[in-house]
Amino acid sequence: MTNSSSANDLLYSLPPIGGNPSTRTNQTNPGSFANPPQIAPGAKGALTFSSPDTPGMPAPSEKTAWDFMPAGWELKPGFEENYETADAWTPPADFLPVTQLEFARCGTITPEMERVAEREPHLLAEQIRDEVASGRMIIPANKVHLGYQLDPMAIGRASKTKVNANMGASPVSSGTDEEIEKLKWAQQWGADTVMDLSTGGDIDGCRQAIIQNSSVPIGTVPIYSMIIARRLEDLDHASILQMLEHQAKQGVDYFTIHAGVLQEHLSLVAQRLIGIVSRGGSLLAKWMLHNKQQNPMYELWDDICEIMREYDVSFSIGDGLRPGGLADGSDRAQLAELCVLGELTERAWKKGVQVMIEGPGHISFDQIEFNMKLQRTLCHGAPFYVLGPLVTDIFPGYDHITSCIGATAAGYHGASMLCYVTPKEHLGLPKKDDVKQGCIAYKIAAHAADVALGIPGTRDRDDDLTEARAALNWEKHFELSFDPDTARALHDEDLDVDTDFCAMCGHDWCSVRISKEIQEFMSGKSEDYAWDKAKKSLPLTAEQQEILEKRGVLSPDEIHKLASKVKKEMVGEGEQDKASCHSDYVAPEEAQQMQTSKQLPVLNERP
Repeated sequence: MTNSSSANDLLYSLPPIGGNPSTRTNQTNPGSFANPPQIAPGAKGALTFSSPDTPGMPAPSEKTAWDFMPAGWELKPGFEENYETADAWTPPADFLPVTQLEFARCGTITPEMERVAEREPHLLAEQIRDEVASGRMIIPANKVHLGYQLDPMAIGRASKTKVNANMGASPVSSGTDEEIEKLKWAQQWGADTVMDLSTGGDIDGCRQAIIQNSSVPIGTVPIYSMIIARRLEDLDHASILQMLEHQAKQGVDYFTIHAGVLQEHLSLVAQRLIGIVSRGGSLLAKWMLHNKQQNPMYELWDDICEIMREYDVSFSIGDGLRPGGLADGSDRAQLAELCVLGELTERAWKKGVQVMIEGPGHISFDQIEFNMKLQRTLCHGAPFYVLGPLVTDIFPGYDHITSCIGATAAGYHGASMLCYVTPKEHLGLPKKDDVKQGCIAYKIAAHAADVALGIPGTRDRDDDLTEARAALNWEKHFELSFDPDTARALHDEDLDVDTDFCAMCGHDWCSVRISKEIQEFMSGKSEDYAWDKAKKSLPLTAEQQEILEKRGVLSPDEIHKLASKVKKEMVGEGEQDKASCHSDYVAPEEAQQMQTSKQLPVLNERP
């Protein structure tokens, strides 16, 4: 019998290959199908870590923040064709840089840029500086917050995709102590920034406590505090500027300002299925209708910029007309506002203020790429910060899933930061475990996007875990997982013994065990993935059996309790904190016999 083609005769062709997300050399994967990375100053770097454009998508803007320089800066003769560097510009004689954008324009690498480079090992500090100068990256780091616990980070296309967690006290639920607990919990589960959206209780004290206890940048929507103890209709210019300066002095790192909702846009929402769903957008729309005046945030934009520049507060220019349902996605109101956000970006850059743009919302999956790339065009590559998007509306209680599907696509097609959605979205204020679920869902989305974009090193941990899985090294498998305790608990529910086969398949059907019989995997030979004796863990106690019967409603404490049972047994007296194991040396017959002898409860049966 002969084969019609050999293994080396390809019947297909691969698309252009971009960067490789793995630094390992023993992979068979060809690499990322994203565009090859083009990290370069100015407009030349517009396609850094980007997806290939589907036909018909808007092209990247040919402009950057270098095209919107402050008054008084002069372009040196002979630099007309190479104006996107610090060497090309002369600032006013008395100019002193204050913001990260201004330092970058002067060619200075700040301590914050150096710290970002340490946290983004695929980038040099000089590249961080150039991305900030181009407006494609921001470092939200209020000078006041830097005096507390803030650990500087970056949001931009050249850096890894970031995740924001929302929290805050409301008039009906929560308070400062609970919000601080949720802040620490969100940081533990990977939130890169946190927004305090408090609308009740001691708003000012809660905000101050969050800032002082946070190592990540803190954002707010200042209009919430502006209308406390005041009728919305009475909001005036003086009170707006006063609250912005107060929060800047407290140390807030970025403000959401809904300045793009204009009077002329309000008629565009009349036919919407759900209207305006942004709290800030709806408040300002009501103010405009009552006072018959233009949006005060738009009118005060230059004054707002001056306050934010003084403390280096970054803009998160709000999407007050984002769609609240698929039926309103990518409509005229949403995109008309986005055009104004582009204008506001240009004006902020002229004032030396860092900018990112907020985006939708509820958008069907097929429209996500267009939205990401239209923003890239209209806002000249400023970082895009999106909520989801949610790709379907019919799964309340599971919107952390519906939205992280959209968030993965958004991250791949251009978003720089993803605002998490929890299971409580649309239903109530998130509790502690909702925060964890939202953070993990969005860490999945962000990480998946980074791997797809070919950001160097982002797949290394995946490859390490694959090697541990190939060796059936359960302890290493748990250790490398994002949430080791949950992984350990779910494993031990079905297979309470250290074996050389997996719990899903059993001994005779385990494909990994069979594959190891077919050929020897290098991972099975590695000293890092071996131990000198099999480790056996004890059966589940009555208490642990009771915990497992509550499967589906396990609290974080219960998961940790279950997981700790194995840790104690796997690590003996005088041994290291974590076992390096594993079970390549367990006799299959002995493992089968031990598993059969376990008298575990049948969890899917009820009395």
